[in-house]
Amino acid sequence: MNTSPPDTLHDALIRHQIELPDDTIKLLERYCRALWAWNEKLNLTRHTDYEKFVTRDVVDSLVLEPFLDAGGSVLDVGTGGGVPGIILAILRPDLKVALCDSVAKKAKAAHAIVQEIGLDLTVHHAPAQEVLLRNHFDTLVARAVAPLAKLLRWLAPDWDAFERLLVIKGPAWVEERKEAREAGLLKHLEMRKLAEYPLPGSDSKSVVLSFRPKDE
Repeated sequence: MNTSPPDTLHDALIRHQIELPDDTIKLLERYCRALWAWNEKLNLTRHTDYEKFVTRDVVDSLVLEPFLDAGGSVLDVGTGGGVPGIILAILRPDLKVALCDSVAKKAKAAHAIVQEIGLDLTVHHAPAQEVLLRNHFDTLVARAVAPLAKLLRWLAPDWDAFERLLVIKGPAWVEERKEAREAGLLKHLEMRKLAEYPLPGSDSKSVVLSFRPKDE
């Protein structure tokens, strides 16, 4: 009979050699518990155990986090259940993070989760384009929102409202870059691959891509 205790967030972090302050781990624990509770009502995430939460959501956010300037303003585009925006806010209390989602029930869930865990974040029930009409951000972040061509087309009129876009992508990013280039969407943008890292449980890799207007 197996009498081993159930897995914990701390266990999963140790397995993957991730060291975080105790108060950060406690807040991440509260977040994923709130996320999973809402996930029983809405389809917010497929990462419903600590292993997937750490290897996908936490790892993606940890790779992204060093590229955000101290005290910077960040908008999480199409936040869904709050990744990476809520996790970035937990990891980096200095950041001014806002979340947006055009789907009302997802924005409602994100707002409830933020309140439940006690974070001071603004949640917009609106597409990013509407948020950018009224606000300016240093950085937009996006994960699992849309193919690059579609995302860049959406944001093309709004570059005066933010400085750069950071996108987390899986191995399909090369094909998506080709599609965006062929559509002429990279003509006035500088694209850089800031990081490449293993996608756990596969031979594939994820990347962090940076986009900003070219100096012309």
